[in-house]
Amino acid sequence: MKLGKDNLGELGKLSIKELMKIKGIGEAKAITIAAALELGRRRESSAPLDKTIIKSSGDIARYLQTKLKDYRHEVFAVLYLNRANKVNHFEIVSEGGITGTIADPRIILRKALENDAVNIILCHNHPSGSLKPSRADEQLTNKIKEAARFLDIAVIDHLIVSEDGYYSFADEGLL
Repeated sequence: MKLGKDNLGELGKLSIKELMKIKGIGEAKAITIAAALELGRRRESSAPLDKTIIKSSGDIARYLQTKLKDYRHEVFAVLYLNRANKVNHFEIVSEGGITGTIADPRIILRKALENDAVNIILCHNHPSGSLKPSRADEQLTNKIKEAARFLDIAVIDHLIVSEDGYYSFADEGLL
């Protein structure tokens, strides 16, 4: 296997087995490389939103792109915010296949209560790069929004992120 010159973005997407296909990289070195890349990802993504206030969909999209960019399958994540829109907690609540994932509103809302969230931001990635929400995305967003309303928790956005950009339900008037 050969990578393009200085392409850390592609390197970060490789599995341990794929890294081992590169000449001179055995299992131990592949694990070390994967661990180093994960540490870099965590460092890059933890600084921007470490208890900072969410001001725009662009701010949160950049953070989420960093967190989710190397997943080859869909993942559904939630940002749990306090009254001042500071991030209390970030969690991937569901991982799916190449074309979709299922998020359970009960799990999302239970975690919101556990993390003292007043507002939540839903998010999932589209590994295909498409930023268009599906009908199922819209229905799930409305279902979670309606259920959260009974607990006095506001769904303030649902973002779809890919390497190519992001789509904000709030910016598009769908919330």
